[in-house]
Amino acid sequence: MNFGKQFKEGLITNNPVLVQVLGMCSTMAITTSFMNGLGMGVAVLIILTASNVVISAIRKIVPDKIRIAMFIVVIAGFVTCVDLLLQAFVPAVAASLGVFIPLIVVNCIILGRAESFCYKNGVGASFVDGICQGIGYTAVLMVMCIIRELLGAGTFGAGLLGPDAKGIQIIPAQFPAGMLTLPVGGFLVLACLIAAMQWALARPKNKEESK
Repeated sequence: MNFGKQFKEGLITNNPVLVQVLGMCSTMAITTSFMNGLGMGVAVLIILTASNVVISAIRKIVPDKIRIAMFIVVIAGFVTCVDLLLQAFVPAVAASLGVFIPLIVVNCIILGRAESFCYKNGVGASFVDGICQGIGYTAVLMVMCIIRELLGAGTFGAGLLGPDAKGIQIIPAQFPAGMLTLPVGGFLVLACLIAAMQWALARPKNKEESK
């Protein structure tokens, strides 16, 4: 287990959103405000890490033919727990995220890591993988939230101080590009981030080829 390598993969070289291109629905749908992105990112991080640990721990006693069903049962259990906790302690975030919390059950990031990593590795490595991949996912959400909220609404931190808080007005209301808060804005921002990541990852290869 190499924590540094796994952290780099989760955040950069194998980022679940910008490199693996997974979890697109929630990534584009909820990244319109700071609290939405933070709430979804933390929820996925917790569920991903917990699911990774349990799946890795029981992988040797579960028949290969029913592994996908087993993944769904484990993930659904943790999603239910997180959903109920959000409703109990931060109902504003739970209401804002709506159906996207229950839909974490079929989030491709969690299912993908269960199939490609946890089912083949030990508990310790799977725990670290869940944290690193969750941090990578959350980081992308936060970047998208900041860009879309700041440039689309001119504010920052909407919902941070309460469910009805509009955030700090940084850019005068007449200047922001409101289109960025719409679904098309999510596509545009995500496309730019993916392009930037692919360019950054390709630079070392291009330099070596040019020598």
